[in-house]
Amino acid sequence: MSRSTLLDVEAIRRDFPILAQEVRPGVKLVYLDSTATSQKPRQVIEAVDHYYREQNANVHRGIYQLSEAATDAYEEARKKIRAFINAASWREIVFTRNTTESINLVAQTWGRVNLGPDDAVLISEMEHHSNIVPWQLLAQEKGFDLLVVPVRDDGLLDMDTFDRFLQEHPVKLVAITHMSNVLGTINPIERIIRDAHSAGALVLVDGAQSVPHLPVDVQALDADFLAFSGHKMLGPTGVGVLYGRRSLLEAMPPFLGGGDMIRRVRFGGSEWNELPYKFEAGTPGIAQAVGLGAAVDYLSAVGMDRIHAYEQEIAAYALERLAEVPGLTVYGPDASRKGAVAAFTMDGMHPHDIAQLLDAEGVAVRAGHHCAMPLHERFGLVATTRASFYLYNTMQEVDALIEALYKAKEVFSF
Repeated sequence: MSRSTLLDVEAIRRDFPILAQEVRPGVKLVYLDSTATSQKPRQVIEAVDHYYREQNANVHRGIYQLSEAATDAYEEARKKIRAFINAASWREIVFTRNTTESINLVAQTWGRVNLGPDDAVLISEMEHHSNIVPWQLLAQEKGFDLLVVPVRDDGLLDMDTFDRFLQEHPVKLVAITHMSNVLGTINPIERIIRDAHSAGALVLVDGAQSVPHLPVDVQALDADFLAFSGHKMLGPTGVGVLYGRRSLLEAMPPFLGGGDMIRRVRFGGSEWNELPYKFEAGTPGIAQAVGLGAAVDYLSAVGMDRIHAYEQEIAAYALERLAEVPGLTVYGPDASRKGAVAAFTMDGMHPHDIAQLLDAEGVAVRAGHHCAMPLHERFGLVATTRASFYLYNTMQEVDALIEALYKAKEVFSF
């Protein structure tokens, strides 16, 4: 296929040192697992390195120059993220370790205070375990109903059931993924939020897969909460973000207790710090946040609209090529309704075997249930093989995937 005009992918690839490596002599790495974790450009690596070399100190606590420099770098990252998702205030940006912790924070603070036996929380059949298990644990304690919107055969949400649940049940919260990490389905999040609000429910958006790949504006969406991870958007591991509407965060109790989340401590009672520090107990991942700020700079410079358009192009090409492979089934909607993710099975071959054979050809894909066991059960599957693409992947790497799949089929033909 001819080179895309949407992005200068070859120039982008030169920023990612790991992509130049060979898995063995003469076999170049083809990394197709960005849905699990993305690779990091040198700008992010250098930002983390600079912090440790030139600014390393604890934040918010020192009145000496080095600590003030570390604090400035940490808080500047927060402001970059605020702008990236268009939050109204930097105080609405809470640093966590990952999307999982962000969702658990909402469950254990807002949920513990506001949910009871007469309420319901609505999730979907395509959720990651991190947006299922926290609500199950809380439902066991608080007694509310956990409603699950089914997924249709085409990989789209059953919106008729969604609407019916909102009409027939006292839904207090809709916790929903913006984009499926298995099917790639991009859910109609604007409609979901609008309808949920009309029914009196709040909405928590799992943006782990959407924020790295397409423009997300929390004010335009009117989202109440948004959770996402740094490592899936070119940033370091160990840092995530919870966006929360300021009025909600102000009313929520702390999640963890300890240093930095307090204003005053007495044995008779303590006073909590202002936002967002009320939710950031202990020494945070300072270098990780700085690295995430650099990742946001990188993505913003490329342009999220351009990234999304390119990924739709590469997704369409990947689905077209995968359809050529005999006995291969891809799950999820067409390219116009999904991100650059392709989860598939092949007749007579276990997904783990496929992944291992592809690895022998230098093609790195994921195999398993991808922390979405209920979704796999819905399609009668134990596991799938998943190829996922990002701004640094090329059409030629799609071709390399297809060639490796044909070689895998040859192995199983004997």
